[in-house]
Amino acid sequence: MSDDGRIFREAWIAGVKKHFPGEPKPGYVTPWDDTPEWERQSAAAVYGQVRDFITVSGGQTAKLSREQKSRFVALCWIAQIYKHIENPKPGYVADWDVLPEWQQQTDADIFEHIEQTV
Repeated sequence: MSDDGRIFREAWIAGVKKHFPGEPKPGYVTPWDDTPEWERQSAAAVYGQVRDFITVSGGQTAKLSREQKSRFVALCWIAQIYKHIENPKPGYVADWDVLPEWQQQTDADIFEHIEQTV
């Protein structure tokens, strides 16, 4: 399970480095070993949800648009925020439409990275 979370986190960091305009906040690129436990659990959970979605779809998720893939990752992540944070800041649970483009692109990259590992 920790490998799943680590794969998710590494895909997140790669996406942030690729898409974030300018210098990202240190928390956005914190290495796995320094990532808070709730975030590790969340990363592993969302990796599992994406993997299961790909599996039960018979691999047909390849036909989804990048936006659809990104929305799925974002929605799964929001559920984890609610699970682990009692009163999250609105920005932590913002709908996909209001996320910055770098985050939308990063979430799509994460989905596609998991597709490649399944």
